[in-house]
Amino acid sequence: MTEKKISPQKPIKLRKRAKHKKPSFVRPESWRYIRIGESWRKPRGLDHKVRRKIKGWPPAVSVGYKGQKIARYLHPSGYREVLVHNITELSCVDPKTEAARIAHTLGKRKRLHLMKEAEIRNIYVLNVKLYAKEPQEEESVDEEKLITEDTTEQVEEDILEENEIDGEKE
Repeated sequence: MTEKKISPQKPIKLRKRAKHKKPSFVRPESWRYIRIGESWRKPRGLDHKVRRKIKGWPPAVSVGYKGQKIARYLHPSGYREVLVHNITELSCVDPKTEAARIAHTLGKRKRLHLMKEAEIRNIYVLNVKLYAKEPQEEESVDEEKLITEDTTEQVEEDILEENEIDGEKE
């Protein structure tokens, strides 16, 4: 059978609609006791109302709230993320459906090299902002330009003062 081609934004829209319907799961009784935080914990008590799904109590986390399969593991841009460490891994990335994320363990030079290669292959890079600027080469400045006539006069005066102080101590 042939697969239907889905627009890259459709899974994102489906995920957004499903997320809108999904309740916000809070830890049971967190509204009752200050000492209990709101982050979800599975209720395990024998008589717990949320575990028994009693009417009037908030819903518990269950597999029925899982996102749609086509929308799972997608970046908000609509691409699937692929972690890239070198050019061979970058060559395996499909520019139509996948986006590259450059590994944080790489140095600046290798990142820039991968960025250029991705640009040539039209691959979307997710963490491009971190490595956008190339390192600027420092311009070699002649020492003569740095030292002006005023500074040479000041240096000479400082040396004379030091010699006078040393002469007085001896």
